[in-house]
Amino acid sequence: MMKDLKNTDISIPKEALNVLETLKNAHFEAYFVGGCVRDVLLGRTPKDWDITTNATPEQIMVVFPDTFYENKFGTVGVKNKEAKVDTGTTIDETLRVIEVTPYRKEGTYSDFRHPDTVSFTDKLEDDLARRDFTINAMAMDGEGDIVDIYKGQEDLAQGVIRTVGKPEDRFQEDALRILRAIRIATELGFTINSDTQKALENSASLLKNISRERIRDEFTKIIMSDKPLSGMVLAQKLGILDYISPVFRETFGIEQGGAHSYDVWEHILRSLQHAADKKWPLDIRLAALFHDIAKPQTRRKGLKKWTFYGHEVVGERVTRETLQGLKYPKDLTEKVSKLVRWHMFFTDTETITLSAVRRLVVNVGKENVWDLMNLRICDRVGTGRPKEEPYRLRKYQSMIEEAMRDPVTVGMLKIDGNTLIKEIGIPAGPKIGFILHALLEDVLDDPSLNTEEYLKNKAKNIAELPIEELKKLAEQGKEKQAIEDEKELKVIRDRHSVR
Repeated sequence: MMKDLKNTDISIPKEALNVLETLKNAHFEAYFVGGCVRDVLLGRTPKDWDITTNATPEQIMVVFPDTFYENKFGTVGVKNKEAKVDTGTTIDETLRVIEVTPYRKEGTYSDFRHPDTVSFTDKLEDDLARRDFTINAMAMDGEGDIVDIYKGQEDLAQGVIRTVGKPEDRFQEDALRILRAIRIATELGFTINSDTQKALENSASLLKNISRERIRDEFTKIIMSDKPLSGMVLAQKLGILDYISPVFRETFGIEQGGAHSYDVWEHILRSLQHAADKKWPLDIRLAALFHDIAKPQTRRKGLKKWTFYGHEVVGERVTRETLQGLKYPKDLTEKVSKLVRWHMFFTDTETITLSAVRRLVVNVGKENVWDLMNLRICDRVGTGRPKEEPYRLRKYQSMIEEAMRDPVTVGMLKIDGNTLIKEIGIPAGPKIGFILHALLEDVLDDPSLNTEEYLKNKAKNIAELPIEELKKLAEQGKEKQAIEDEKELKVIRDRHSVR
């Protein structure tokens, strides 16, 4: 046992420490173990606080009044009902349940994922020996003392992913560890030890035994890391990418030319990386990765350059099929597919009409249009240009905002033509329009007048005016509408500094 000398700002939450100390006060051994120890040593906030002990599940449940035990691996969930973070009333879900697992040994893994048998032991060393990587095979007591049999701290210091024991054995036991090695290396910016890497490549085919949901979860973590480009490149290099989806392989080496500095594969990775650099959510990151996925299928040799007509249409189908195959939720799949379908809308700002922008908003949905704009930025940055052209980007944003705003029309009024006909008794005809436009002029001058009571009374009063006078009032209302409409547009365009 050695004392960790690394300074860290991470403190152990009292809820987790209380579980550890309660076990020790009941005369059992207890240690934090696995990823939480690794993260503490790296100065990162752990996602979970797992504990291992020489107590059996039955003994753990005697020590803690509120637990659940619903698995064959010995893990007991200890509930912390009052677990909260210091910043207010937000519940810290990582402290809601502290998982406590007895020291254990594991038998063979006939399904390449779970042990066929589990036996409890009284030796911490037995438990650490069954773990995947050295950096996850350390234990820590409540004082910060570390048990490190497999030199995990050395590998942390050197930034290395290395298996505990023979890597072939570890991957044969649980094939998901193959993808986990890539994911952890990506998240931490580590390299994979050469022996571990060789075994990983040789064992890649074992991933066919792993459920699509599990592969999806690890893939998502790679995509949501700070450096997803590195993770995808590593997966490609080690022959793992096909087990996520073979669709990516088709993009390798597909030249594009024109504005593109990279082939399709590097372009979509750079687009993805920009989404990560901007801290954008999973849907935009996936859309950035898949937006040109169908270019290989649609590539044709033109007179002067390659063409990819319709790749966004084919890409929508390919994206949907791939995400469905990975068991992503339906709503996420549909949104990402829709973003891929419409990402080619943006072309020349001088030729796009406002009516076309309105149709786009209808097609992609108001709730998605700004995410589509962000995808457009990722696409451009992924070509090799350092950033979106400032004016063009601002023009796009201005046109979308103009298309989405509520126009200045009689539709803003709290009454309509049906009200005038049914409740006031004004005959249907041109007179109805004249009255509504006359009422609009009042409301534009003073928005507080836009009440049903005021407008009904005003309509009754002016309904008796001669038709020519009503028509004159209506024209004044239309002029006021045009002036106010232009004012709103000017505000939008000034905000984006465009014409």
